[in-house]
Amino acid sequence: MAVLSMTMTFAENEELNTTNTANAYKMTVNYSRLADALCLSIDQLEAVQDIHSEFCADMMNAGNANADERKPMVEKALQKDLKHMRYVLTENQYRKYLMLLNVTISNRGLEK
Repeated sequence: MAVLSMTMTFAENEELNTTNTANAYKMTVNYSRLADALCLSIDQLEAVQDIHSEFCADMMNAGNANADERKPMVEKALQKDLKHMRYVLTENQYRKYLMLLNVTISNRGLEK
């Protein structure tokens, strides 16, 4: 009975850790608030939504990958996102976006 209890507790902890890990890689944003923060035009907003949707998919793939594969996948996703955002955003907008992204990555514990 004790072994069964310990196994169930471990399984719950593993499930909780997996859920927390997956949640850390969810990068969805409120586009209206992002548009306000960056002062995006309508055309920029559409481009940012497309770019960020792809970034979200890349980050979810990283979150679902094996632990040893995550860091390179996150770095690749970030580089691709920043490359595309740099093309769409002005210099000031890009600086603000970079600051917001860095804070988000840091707060989620994804920088290591």
